Amino acid sequence: MLSQKALLLGAARRPALRRVLVGTPLTRQVVDRFVAGETLPEALDVVRRLTGEGLAVTLDHLGEDVTDRAEAQRSRDAYLAALDGLAPLGLGRRAEVSVKLSAFGQALPGGSDVALELVRPVVEAAAAIGTTVTLDMEDSSTVDSTLGVLAELRRDHPETGAVLQAALHRTEDDARALATAGSRVRLVKGAYDEPPSVAFQGRDDVDAAYARCLGVLMRGPGYPMVGSHDPRLVSVAQRLAAEYGRTPDSWEVQMLYGIRPDEQRRLTAEGVCVRAYVPYGADWYGYFVRRLAERPANLRFFLRSLVTTS
Repeated sequence: MLSQKALLLGAARRPALRRVLVGTPLTRQVVDRFVAGETLPEALDVVRRLTGEGLAVTLDHLGEDVTDRAEAQRSRDAYLAALDGLAPLGLGRRAEVSVKLSAFGQALPGGSDVALELVRPVVEAAAAIGTTVTLDMEDSSTVDSTLGVLAELRRDHPETGAVLQAALHRTEDDARALATAGSRVRLVKGAYDEPPSVAFQGRDDVDAAYARCLGVLMRGPGYPMVGSHDPRLVSVAQRLAAEYGRTPDSWEVQMLYGIRPDEQRRLTAEGVCVRAYVPYGADWYGYFVRRLAERPANLRFFLRSLVTTS
């Protein structure tokens, strides 16, 4: 029998269900919890509010799995516009951007080269305003391509960030390879439905893998980014940071916009650098369904809202 996570992730690719949910006003009201608007001005309003509360942010223009080069070029242009919008705010590295290479043509013929060509100007524009870009990681089939693009970008922009998914068997080795001076690595559990041949399946196994990978990153000379809402893993991160003598500006916690906002503010008040992952854009459906798949509490919140919202 398919798991709830597998069913929801499968639903993300069902056009009929997508049309129903996207066209339902009640869905839109719930999505507003997780998505900072469909337009750049709306997203920048959220950036101002969050940074005013002491948080850092990373902006994600929603869109992935593009099917032609024109779409990929529109993704590039959307990010260039986002960086133009961030520039006057003078936030420096308190506001960066995150990109999915599938939105830059990674799945097209010659996809790695296409994605590198189109994402490079975004990385350069980020550097020009004193910030940087993190390459989000997608399903396991894209890992080698994404790390290859990362290596090319880091020749000129070594501060370009990477994301690793602890659920994958390979990630501990990848963490060792990336735990180098100046390297920025966001460690997450992983939101994709992967087979046992490439990924741990049980929660305890994933959590144990996360702790091992986090130890590798914390011991190294790079900049670990702890992508987790799990209080236990955030506590592990704080313990490891203390154990290895890390200063508050040498690592950070990252949480999704709309998830545990009180905890984000609490950690910030304690002196932890917390960065909110802030998605925006009209193509929010796939992102939204993955958030439901990640945590049963998110799905319960969604279903309860559909029942109680009038």
